[in-house]
Amino acid sequence: MDYPNVDAMDIKEKLGILSDAAKYDVACTSSGVDRKGNGKDMGNALASGICHSFSADGRCISLLKILLTNECIYDCKYCANRRSNDVPRAAFTPEEICTLTIHFYRRNYIEGLFLSSGILGSPDVTMELLYRTLYLLRNRYHFRGYIHVKAIPGADAALVGKTGLLADRMSVNLELPTAEGLRALAPNKHRKNILMPMRQIQSGITASQNEVALYRHAPRFVPAGQSTQMIIGATPESDYQILSVAESLYQKFALKRVFYSAFVHVNADKELPAPAGGPPLLREHRLYQADWLLRYYGFSAGELLNEKKQNFNILLDPKCDWALGHLEQFPVDVQTADYQMILRVPGIGVKSALKIVQARRSARLTFEDLKKIGVVLKRALYFITCSGKQMYPVRLEEDYITRNLLYEKEKLPFEKCQVTYKQLSLFDDVHYVQEGEGQLWRSIS
Repeated sequence: MDYPNVDAMDIKEKLGILSDAAKYDVACTSSGVDRKGNGKDMGNALASGICHSFSADGRCISLLKILLTNECIYDCKYCANRRSNDVPRAAFTPEEICTLTIHFYRRNYIEGLFLSSGILGSPDVTMELLYRTLYLLRNRYHFRGYIHVKAIPGADAALVGKTGLLADRMSVNLELPTAEGLRALAPNKHRKNILMPMRQIQSGITASQNEVALYRHAPRFVPAGQSTQMIIGATPESDYQILSVAESLYQKFALKRVFYSAFVHVNADKELPAPAGGPPLLREHRLYQADWLLRYYGFSAGELLNEKKQNFNILLDPKCDWALGHLEQFPVDVQTADYQMILRVPGIGVKSALKIVQARRSARLTFEDLKKIGVVLKRALYFITCSGKQMYPVRLEEDYITRNLLYEKEKLPFEKCQVTYKQLSLFDDVHYVQEGEGQLWRSIS
């Protein structure tokens, strides 16, 4: 395989290009899997999650997040690495990725690897290189840390299967919410090719779980599950369409996570929107909140939105918005309501709801008790009573509650930060760059 510009670039130059090229690939995942070190090999993965840091726009930077290559045979209109773009190109060899991963892990820069790639030559060639990288990491370098790798749509199923036995998590990017959007902006990609490896990974996970139940030491296939990513705002789908697609993916493919990535206008193309306010980060935030309601709070997409109301209220979180549209179900008495109904009260989370159910078995709860439990009373007080009593005399009216909730000025993750789209460098620590950089690059050259 011929690699672009290999002779002209050192590994540090490649890292600069390929870490920056990976910045739009969302990787905000925890490990979701326990694997202890054996005392001889390096690294481990803990179910409690990898220790993450987040950049100002909410993207995870704790993993070594890079592309194998930003070369690509496809010409997707929204992608910075599209074939027709005149950008610096580079590619790592599998050995170079292993070297980077091990050295950064030893220096406590990272706790795992997130590896994606453009399509170099063909899907099979690219998947073979990704498999080779993981094989070397696990078997030559004895790395047992967390690895998240992309499965390449259109690649041979056998290659995807072999890679899944070495990875903790795999993901196949759905790219755009609907097949129509994919045809318009990514004509080289087909929905069927994307869904096939998703189904294969789901089947492999199920078979592996059954095998492990019978034989403790059976090899585990993608033990942390699979995820996918959708670009939000590049095509005209409503929030209702997007959330319905996500719900279907959870139900049909047993995905662990659906990630939503606000569309960033990086290419000049007449078929791409040019949002005046920049990337729709607040819309992305609302979709993540709604996604949480699907996965942990028992909501369905049809309850949160419908054909008449197709988009979320940007000013209110989806749970508050739902409650205001269903005031006939409130107020809820925390002393007698069932767990599922308590979960639907704004300001009460999964842990708080469990604590309420447990605590009321032995005592009558007061609003002070709820505050100690962790209930956000400034939201919940409009929707709950304790033994039939309100915290304050409030009216159960939509306009009244909405005005008061907006007055509280919900803190959003983008209010006080200057959002940028710079990929944080592994060398942003100035002290390290000045005093330790030479030692690192001497040791891996």
